[in-house]
Amino acid sequence: MRTPLTASARCRALPILAFLLAVAACGPDAHGELSATDEHDLGNVHFPTSCSDAVQEDLERGVALLHHMTYVEAQAIFREAVEEEPGCAMSHWGLAMAHFQPFWGEEDVEAGRPAAERAVELEAPTERERQYARAVYAYYEAPDATRLERVRSWEQAMEALHRAFPEDQEAAAFYALAHLSTAPGDPAVQEHTITLLEGVLDGEPEHPGAIHYAIHAHDVDARAEEGTVHARAYEDIAPANPHALHMPSHIYVRLGAWDEVIQWNRRSADAALGLPSDDGLSLHYAHALDYLIYGYLQRGEDEAAEAVLQELREEERYQPAFGSAYALAAVPARWHVERRDWAGAAELGPREPGAFPWDDFPESEAMTHFARGLGAARTGDLEGARASLDRLEELEEASREAWGDDYWAGQIQVKQDAIAAWMAKAEDRTQEAVRLMSQAAERHDEMEKHGVTPGDLQPAQELLGDLLMELDRPAEALEAYERSLETWVGRYHTVLGAARAAAELGHDEEARDYYAELVELTEETDSDREGVAEALDRIASR
Repeated sequence: MRTPLTASARCRALPILAFLLAVAACGPDAHGELSATDEHDLGNVHFPTSCSDAVQEDLERGVALLHHMTYVEAQAIFREAVEEEPGCAMSHWGLAMAHFQPFWGEEDVEAGRPAAERAVELEAPTERERQYARAVYAYYEAPDATRLERVRSWEQAMEALHRAFPEDQEAAAFYALAHLSTAPGDPAVQEHTITLLEGVLDGEPEHPGAIHYAIHAHDVDARAEEGTVHARAYEDIAPANPHALHMPSHIYVRLGAWDEVIQWNRRSADAALGLPSDDGLSLHYAHALDYLIYGYLQRGEDEAAEAVLQELREEERYQPAFGSAYALAAVPARWHVERRDWAGAAELGPREPGAFPWDDFPESEAMTHFARGLGAARTGDLEGARASLDRLEELEEASREAWGDDYWAGQIQVKQDAIAAWMAKAEDRTQEAVRLMSQAAERHDEMEKHGVTPGDLQPAQELLGDLLMELDRPAEALEAYERSLETWVGRYHTVLGAARAAAELGHDEEARDYYAELVELTEETDSDREGVAEALDRIASR
């Protein structure tokens, strides 16, 4: 599949260091003169098969949609190919591929297994195609396997396929995705994934999967700046695909480039509204809104953030998927926690909207109870905080069972420790409060951010800094805030906390630098958020 470059391709000539200054000129606005055919652009995919010309274009388009992780749309394309040519093994392979999302950890085994079995049964005329069929069947073969076990089986099969056909760009790209999906937070896995993808990009710089997966591989601590080139490249690949429009913000959110986070997720959400779905609004819409409100809140644009919250709540029916669940829980929680509206956080209603299948997404429901528990503890409602802890304990175990590993259970344990720390503080058990909050921060530092989220409701190190400030320990608080900023660049409240801690210590220049950063974060807004006037006064007194 060959597609033309968009008008903004010329912007890639900019040096990386100039990017954040020039993105307004070469970012979303550069797409303003797209032709009517541009909505079909998905990047360059070359996937030869033995199937007829009648379905070959559909197969390549379906593969491109897989690379963009727009799986519902890919399913529709591959179903059409199956109907057009039932004897084409690769049509069935594609349909099986579209029923599991390895990086997201979602699957529909019952829907995908028949297609995988049929792909193998048809015995495609080439060894390469037969290996593709066997590889996707490896995902579905073991009936009682966990999702992670399935991904590992698929990874092993894709590695064998890649070794057998090293010149096959699609095999290399899918192997890279499989490999990264086994352990996204492992530096060795990231390094090998990036090496695989660089090989694909050397042969095809416009390959959607290689660019997409490279962004995910760089969406980790200390790699984001290196990923800027991939974020810029993905801006041009598929100007009407909602996930492609969203993906650059995985890098921008790491760099605290809030304007870009806002611009690209607004476009992504608008594009997602056009996706057909029988199950409700697309997960890509809800996912983009979560990143969008996060960006607005870091700039102190509370009015715009509230509009995003209302936009999310205007609909009752959302695609029953992890991306939807996480956003539905996170967006209302962010609105209260980021504004330090602890009373509002304590009153958040869990499991809303009520028609959504929340039992399938315990890790997402935990977001609501974390906000409720933290809000209750911060307002002295210890009974309410304990109720949140009890529910989080149930959700911790449910998450472990649902995912087959400890990642989300570990995230929930951090949330439990944080709530317990603030409860201890409310009961004047100071030493215990610091111990628990420090434990939460240390544990959280060991875990990478999951790709579904732009960032925590409140990072554990930031929470530790807030606790230490309330205990009149500014030196330790400043250290916690600075550790948090190493990962969560440009967070409004972390910057404000660092400024206040430095000021308490009499570190006037350091305090002014942090206050200046806060002014820069909010300079294009009319924010009346706590801290803005304080920062302006401090800068004016220089």
